[in-house]
Amino acid sequence: MPIQLLRSLALITLLAPAATLIARQATAPASTQAPSTGNAKPEDTEVWEPVPKAVTPGDTCGAAPSDAIILFDGKNLDEWVSVRDKSPAKWTVADGVLTVSKSEGNIETKRSFKNYQLHIEWKVPADITGTGQARGNSGVFLASTGPGDAGYELQVLDSYNNKTYVNGMAGSLYKQAIPLANPGRKPGEWQTYDVVWTAPVFNEDGTLKTPAYATVFFNGVVVENHYELKGETRYIGKPFYKAYSSAPIKLQAHGDKSEPLSFRNIWVRELE
Repeated sequence: MPIQLLRSLALITLLAPAATLIARQATAPASTQAPSTGNAKPEDTEVWEPVPKAVTPGDTCGAAPSDAIILFDGKNLDEWVSVRDKSPAKWTVADGVLTVSKSEGNIETKRSFKNYQLHIEWKVPADITGTGQARGNSGVFLASTGPGDAGYELQVLDSYNNKTYVNGMAGSLYKQAIPLANPGRKPGEWQTYDVVWTAPVFNEDGTLKTPAYATVFFNGVVVENHYELKGETRYIGKPFYKAYSSAPIKLQAHGDKSEPLSFRNIWVRELE
């Protein structure tokens, strides 16, 4: 073999790794390469419009901000109806507190909502009896999609030293999402849920486009972190999605025999 050809082959062998590296760098994703600032200015990445609307916060933690829709302020049930027949809700209102009337069944808001921020406070009686799911059971349905318990339920239950299945304890998205912690207070003390609800979106043919998500703070502690729901929550069977555009918020009158619980300070902020 001519000496010149040998030298050429040797040079190709030496340069091959470098050529491969250069090729890999050239095809690497843009996100792995730091952009050149060049003649860029800070102003190039400043966004000035649209300006977020001004909202006056509540005077205390949990107080409704200026743009909230007040669903219950301790005075009346004007914002609520019976799920059963859409007649005026007949739960008991006394001393600024709303108490479940189990014989009257579930109630839901007159208004329907899509995406929102919800604040609601609830209390299990200090003298609560029963065990497991039969102890201070109720639910906040983040979207009521039909009669009875149809929809997406955030569980309400006495979970203070009360053993039950963990995807059914307070702070769970019933039968789907186990809470990340159990910050429940003793019976007789007020508990707080703060929820960010992102409703599912459906295609024109009723098929799912994007799923529902829920973030839940329980007494100030994150117990559900942008959880992706698998569909409506169900007592029996697997979850599924059923197309809807907007829905009321529902409160459950559970049929267990324990003493009825109470709610107060319920408000919602609609989100884009």
